[in-house]
Amino acid sequence: MESFNLDHTKVAAPYVRLVGVTTGSSGDKVYKYDIRFKQPNKEHMDMPGLHSIEHLMAENIRNHMDNVLDIGPMGCQTGFYLSILNNDSYDDVLEALEKTLQDVMEADEVPACNEVQCGWAANHSLEGAQSIAKDMLDKKDEWQQVFAE
Repeated sequence: MESFNLDHTKVAAPYVRLVGVTTGSSGDKVYKYDIRFKQPNKEHMDMPGLHSIEHLMAENIRNHMDNVLDIGPMGCQTGFYLSILNNDSYDDVLEALEKTLQDVMEADEVPACNEVQCGWAANHSLEGAQSIAKDMLDKKDEWQQVFAE
């Protein structure tokens, strides 16, 4: 597991970092990114806000970037992993993330926030998701620097 080899005391969140590239038997490549919202071991996203931003980002990021395979939260509640197919453009990832977080800020509801479509529908907070998105957007100029200087 790549993240277990990352010294979490040396990183400076927020950041967007390429974790690795996996090449399939047909030559397709999967690019996995660490999108870190919160400083490890210092802060974390609360579950209702994290759950809602997960739904909002999963719904909206595909409007801004082709070949998204998955975007899912880290168990430590400090960020998300994004996996995309056959697109090695870091700039495309940054642009799609910014647009997706802007979508979160403009949302008036959390998609799939009901018992039919969600496994814990009572555990959502649109306001929490928007607060997380705002914090990340406010520090957009820091996204490309992974390690503290």
